[in-house]
Amino acid sequence: QTSFYGRFRHFLDIIDPRTLFVTENRLKEAVQLLEDYKHGTLPPGVTNKELWGAQKIKQAIIHPDTNETIFMPFRMSGAVCSNRAVVVGLLLPNQTIASTVFWQWLNQSHNACVNYANRNATKPSPTSKFIQGYLGAVISAVSIAVGLNVLVQRANKFPPATRLLIQRFVPFPAVASANICNVVLMRHTELEEGIDVLDNNGNIVGSSRIAAKHALLETALTRVVLPMPILVLPPIIMSILEKTSLLRSRPRMVLPVQSLVCLAAFGLALPLAISLFPQMSEV
Repeated sequence: QTSFYGRFRHFLDIIDPRTLFVTENRLKEAVQLLEDYKHGTLPPGVTNKELWGAQKIKQAIIHPDTNETIFMPFRMSGAVCSNRAVVVGLLLPNQTIASTVFWQWLNQSHNACVNYANRNATKPSPTSKFIQGYLGAVISAVSIAVGLNVLVQRANKFPPATRLLIQRFVPFPAVASANICNVVLMRHTELEEGIDVLDNNGNIVGSSRIAAKHALLETALTRVVLPMPILVLPPIIMSILEKTSLLRSRPRMVLPVQSLVCLAAFGLALPLAISLFPQMSEV
């Protein structure tokens, strides 16, 4: 986990959609196998591959702090599939103000649920902080997206094709700024109170506001990088594909193709973004 490549491989395991089909019995077997390993009571014949498989299942399904099962659509492995339709909706051309508001609201609602389901639960956080972050993210995303769309529509200097292309890039600044707003609102108390700092042996030695600033900055950068490939690459790719004879002669294929492009971009962006920084940092 000290290298980017190591973290990237780790998160590829975490977002593997095959873990969504793991049964309750298989999950219990995986957890029990890891407990047996921990206490040195492994049955004979258990291989390293089986242990790593059990570890993958547990990390993808069980919350590390609460030890509770994460609701399927809000797991990291489910986020790519469940959010694909929202990403396609965000990138639809010729959107009205009503459709822009709807898709931005739906996207931030989904993000809020994923963030809450995978939150750091080592310290209790009041529900009011979650609601505050959610409302801040929705308001900022909708305001920026609607404002930019109105500006683009009024920009008569641009030809219609250029205006359409610019409109497709509007979701990125709206989502990125909303993500930063969400992080700051939900975790600003950490800046005031600080976060726990540990020594080399994992013992808590105090609380640090400087460490909190580092943590929030890294989290905010991750939230800006995450939507970048998802909301920037598909418009570029689709603007090229839509000029091909295949999609020109079959306009009904545009939406399914865009859906696949968004799914591929999301599948690449998620592990890349959350692998940027280690979970435990040094200051």
